[in-house]
Formats: sequence, structure tokens, C-alpha cells
Amino acid sequence: MKKDYYEILKISKTATAVEIKKAYRKKAIKYHPDKNPDDKTAEEKFKEAAEAYEILSNADKKARYDQYGHAAFEGGAGGFGGGGMNMDDIFSQFGDIFGGAFGGGGFSGFGGGGGRARVKGSNLRIRVKLTLEEIVNGVEKKVKVKRLVKAEGVTYKTCSACNGQGQVTRITNTILGRMQTATTCPTCHGAGESIDHRPSGSNAQGLVEKEENVSIKIPAGVVEGVQLKVSGKGNEAPGNSISGDLLVVIQEKSHDKLKREGNNLHYDMYVSIPEAILGESKEIDTLTGKVRIKIEAGTQSGKILRLRGKGLPSLDGYGKGDLLIHINVWTPRDLSKKQKIFFEEMKNDENFKPIPSNSDKSFFEKVKDMFS
Repeated sequence: MKKDYYEILKISKTATAVEIKKAYRKKAIKYHPDKNPDDKTAEEKFKEAAEAYEILSNADKKARYDQYGHAAFEGGAGGFGGGGMNMDDIFSQFGDIFGGAFGGGGFSGFGGGGGRARVKGSNLRIRVKLTLEEIVNGVEKKVKVKRLVKAEGVTYKTCSACNGQGQVTRITNTILGRMQTATTCPTCHGAGESIDHRPSGSNAQGLVEKEENVSIKIPAGVVEGVQLKVSGKGNEAPGNSISGDLLVVIQEKSHDKLKREGNNLHYDMYVSIPEAILGESKEIDTLTGKVRIKIEAGTQSGKILRLRGKGLPSLDGYGKGDLLIHINVWTPRDLSKKQKIFFEEMKNDENFKPIPSNSDKSFFEKVKDMFS
């Protein structure tokens, strides 16, 4: 079981952005590979801290984590894809957070290019529409994605402007003395390499557009707006780089009979006056199959029947919502002469006079009960 992100960074849920960053920097420096060479335990703690910071430093992801826990990012749904992270990911995304703690931001042994962090390609974003039937069980979707990849035959050479470091150093004279700053190389944009041979049809970076089928595992219980991440399925970058990610935004298709409210589902059932008076047994379709509902004799319009556990599962995997069936007694608009005579005779009948008892709750009481 994964550790709590707040516990990893030793902070409270009310920690500010500054406190979160400070806590991560402290952990990352303590377990940095340069300080703990060949120490697998330290490396894992370093990765844990980076994953925790990646979620908690992002307001949207932090809110989803606070609500759903780790389940919000299952199946590559966020962070570094639930175990698919590597040092290149960490250094490319958070390298600047270390400041000068390790030789001006260089990281030995993981950049593949003289201590520099590898460049990461840009992310892609798509939207995937799901039905409630797909959401209730989770689903695997195959989508076609157009992404930039290195052209066949493209070659790169060491950037002459930065000598393959990916950054250039500038020395400025100030009233406080000489100050040295390192910035991303403007020639290679941090890649440390420039194009040597560009195949026909590729762009200035030696990349071509390619359509690819990508499989996305979507967990049960996702909600509208949740963003999942498929690591490494975004655009590639030139040279010795790592691919960006594919960000998948969930959209929910409307259902013709069911309305969603969190993990609960609402269903409007219409019954006739005779059915409400005499009672009836009716069959309805749910997301998990047909269910027979018993309408008790004398059922009032507005009554709510609750089928526990027939709603949607929680994204965190704990429990399911309910299916709430709203009973609506249908009043006919057009009556035959015989029917009109019957109801005229019933106007003054004691059984047809509305005499609500204490057990017949008002509309507002029903709404209150529904949310309690």
C-alpha cells in the first residue's frame, strides 16, 4: 500500500505551497543520489518525495488527492504513473528546486549527457467520453493519437554553444562582485544536441507526426473533469530525450434515464393512479442489470425508494453509492365521460381526501433525508 503523501513530506494537509516546497527540498537533498551513491533505499525515498511533491504542489491534483486519495491517480492517472517514474522525469521537472546544492543544478549519473538533465517532450491532451455503464465497472479505451516522433535516419551532434551541457553560464559584474548564473541554452533549448542530419519531411528538430493507437486503462468511478496520465505517450523531443505524457481528460455522457449526483444515481419512475392506489411490481434497468421494484399500495407521489449499493463505486475503491427512485404519480389530462363521472363521485369520498400523517414527509424533509 502506498504511503500518504503528507506523511512522506512530514507536513499537514493545511501546509502552504511554500511549506510543501521547503519540505520536498529538504527530503530530496537528504536522499539525493549524489549524496547516496548505489543506495537503493535512498533512491526509492528520493522518488517517493518527488511523487508526493508532484501531486501536492499542483492545486488541482492536490484537491483530487485530498478527496479520493491514491485512487485518483491509479492506472497512470497522475503523478509519475504509479511506479513508472524515473530519475530523468524528476530532474527534468524539478531540477531547479535544488538550487546550487549539487554543483549548480547538475546531476551526475542520470542525465546521459555529462551530468545534465534530459529534455522532456511536450505533453498532449485529449478528451475521452464515457457512459455511466463504462464508469461503473472501469474500462480500457483505445484511442488514436497523433504525436511527434524522431524521423527515421535523423542524427544529432553535440551542441557547440553549450558543449552538450544544455545550459550556458554567464558571469555578470555587480556591485556585490562577480555573479555566475546558469540558463537554458538558447541554441538547443536544453537538449545539449543540435540536428546533424535532417531527413526529408521532418521539421527543424528532425521530428515527424505519427498516428499511434494508445490503450488507456480508466478506473471505475471516475468523474467529469478527472485527468489521467499515460506516461511517455506525448511528443518526443530531439536528441537524447524522454517523451512527454498523454493527458486524458474525462467527459461524461448523459444517460437517458439516470442522473448522476456524486456516486448516487437518480431515477424518475412514473406510476398510474390505479398503480399507486392498489400497488404494483415494476422492473427497471440499472447499470448492473434489471431490478424489480415493489410499489406499495397507497404510495404517495414524491416518495423516494433507496436501493443501497446500486449507484457508482467510489474512485478510492471504498463502497458504492445508492440508486434513488423518485415515485411520480401520473395524472391523466384527458378522461372519458365514464371516468369523469367516477372521479366526480369520488371528490367528496373520505378515502380521496388528502389527510397527511406524521409519516408523510414534506418535500423539504425528503430532500434533507436524501442528503443526510
